[in-house]
Amino acid sequence: MKTKNKKRADRVKTQKTVVAKPKALTRAEKTKNMVLTGILTALVVVLYWVGTVFKVGTVSITLTLIPIVIGAALCGTKAAVWLGLVFGINVLADPTTSMFMTWNIGGTFITVLAKGALCGLAAAYTYQKFADRNKIFAVFAAGVVCPVVNTAVFLLGCVMFFFQGVSSMASNAGQNVFLFMIVGFVGLNFIVELVINMIVSPAIIRILDIRKKA
Repeated sequence: MKTKNKKRADRVKTQKTVVAKPKALTRAEKTKNMVLTGILTALVVVLYWVGTVFKVGTVSITLTLIPIVIGAALCGTKAAVWLGLVFGINVLADPTTSMFMTWNIGGTFITVLAKGALCGLAAAYTYQKFADRNKIFAVFAAGVVCPVVNTAVFLLGCVMFFFQGVSSMASNAGQNVFLFMIVGFVGLNFIVELVINMIVSPAIIRILDIRKKA
C-alpha cells in the first residue's frame, strides 16, 4: 500500500512539475517575434503621427494602441511593454506635449513613459489571463484594458505633477478642475479610442488565427 501511495505521489509531483514548466520558444519562434515586434514598432510610429492629424478636443486620438494590443497577443509581455515605451517616446516628441513640459519636465517624462509601458503590460497580462479559456474574449478584454490604463495613468499624472497648471486652465474656463480634466483632456478621446480598439479586435483575432496556421 505504501509503495502504491508513493508511486501515486511521485506521479502527481511529476505532473505538477511538467505543468509548471513554461514552454520555451524555439529559435525560429524567437526570430519571428523579433521581426514582428520590429514591424509593430514601425507601425506604432506611423500610426502615432497619422493620429496627430485627427484630433478630438485638445488631445490626438491614439491609434497606436492597436499595434500595442496586437503585440501583447502575438509577441508577449516584453514586446507589449516595448511598444508602449515607443508610443511614449513619440508622445514626448510631439509639440503638443510642450505645455506639460513647461509645468513639470520630470513629471511629463514619468507620466508619458509610464502610461505607455503600463498600458502594454496590462494588455499583455489581460490577454494571457484569458487566452487559454477564450482567445476571442482575451483579445476584446486586452483591447478594452489598454486604453483604460493609458487614460487612467494620464489622469493620475495630471493630479500628481500638473495639478496647478490644470487648475489654472480650469479656472480660466470657469470649470471644476476634475471635470475639466475628464472633459477637456479625456472625454470623447477616450471613447473614440475604446471604440476603435473594439472594432479592430476582430481583425486581431483573424491575425491570431493566421499565425496559428502558419
